[in-house]
Amino acid sequence: DLTSEFFSCYFITIEGRRDPDLYKFVENVFYHPLFKSVMISSIMLNAIFLSLETDYKVRYESHLFLLVDFSSQNWNSGTIYTTEFLMSLYLDPINYWKDGYKRFDAAVLLLAYLPYTIDQSNPQRHHIFTMLKGFQALRVLKLLYYSPGITNLLAAMGQTVKNVIYVLVLLFLLMFIFAVLGHGLYGDEQHGDPQNWGSLAAAFFTLFSLVTVDGWTDLQEELDNKKFVTSRTFTIVFILLGFFVFFNMFIGVVIMDIQQKLKEERQVTLIAKKQAILKRQQEEISELFNLQYKTFDEMVESFKKSLLHSDPMILEDFCASLPFIDLYLASLDRQDATVYKLLDLYYEMVAILTTLLYHSEEKFLHSLQCFKGKSN
Repeated sequence: DLTSEFFSCYFITIEGRRDPDLYKFVENVFYHPLFKSVMISSIMLNAIFLSLETDYKVRYESHLFLLVDFSSQNWNSGTIYTTEFLMSLYLDPINYWKDGYKRFDAAVLLLAYLPYTIDQSNPQRHHIFTMLKGFQALRVLKLLYYSPGITNLLAAMGQTVKNVIYVLVLLFLLMFIFAVLGHGLYGDEQHGDPQNWGSLAAAFFTLFSLVTVDGWTDLQEELDNKKFVTSRTFTIVFILLGFFVFFNMFIGVVIMDIQQKLKEERQVTLIAKKQAILKRQQEEISELFNLQYKTFDEMVESFKKSLLHSDPMILEDFCASLPFIDLYLASLDRQDATVYKLLDLYYEMVAILTTLLYHSEEKFLHSLQCFKGKSN
């Protein structure tokens, strides 16, 4: 059902357009591995030039890079990205804007063109120009689209936000309680530590350092210098709860959710691959119909006539796979062991019945002799 629905939607998309030939050509180019390689190379090359532009000596004093026109290189990269954007928009103009990553990609492309709308000769707008040009570093994120593994990982992380928020809320409540408590215990301006505990904001920042276990010994040393007896108990309890419980709970929730979502993504990817294979097979069958045969039955009959008994056959079914064969042989071994045990039980039963029969015969003969003796 899923396959038939996929093919029906696919052919409706093709037939509903007025330019099926151009659509098919653009689709073949867009999904060709060579186009993917060109995009990845362009992104990496653009990232290298962006990093070189940040070094003043390399940009203006190096003889090697004086020959490179950075502005023309940026225009070339922008042209390639624009071409990719237009092709993707042409192939699926409706669903393009439903994809969050593609919307982000379009926004990055728009930001890439904004610096060229600003007058660079104006000193007041030079800062705006450099700031907008810095956003071109977001182009590197286009590599995520061409890496299915990273894309699936980001999608899984995005779906774990709900559980992560719950853990963060619990951690915030714990920090709020300890921040108010710490402010009351150690926030006195004269006898306490007002720099770290003098306000709620300072107490939150101090507790954040304790949660990450970053410099907590220095914070504790300052409290020890103020002669606070309960400070060590306060610090140890909060680190145990904040770091060892909630912080590790946060990491565990993220890892568990990511593993679950990645498993689901792998299933979706597998289904997509199967659909792509079915799509290719459907196209091949359609081409055969157009070239040689009028109906599917005619093609099957022609194929049957070409078969010989000596033709080799490649089995790709589950029953011909090596794991299944190993499992099947192991099952046969267990069946043989079970049969051998049953045979042993059968022989023991026969021996017991034979012994019982022999003893019953002896008793019968003995009784018969006794009866004859009494008769005589």
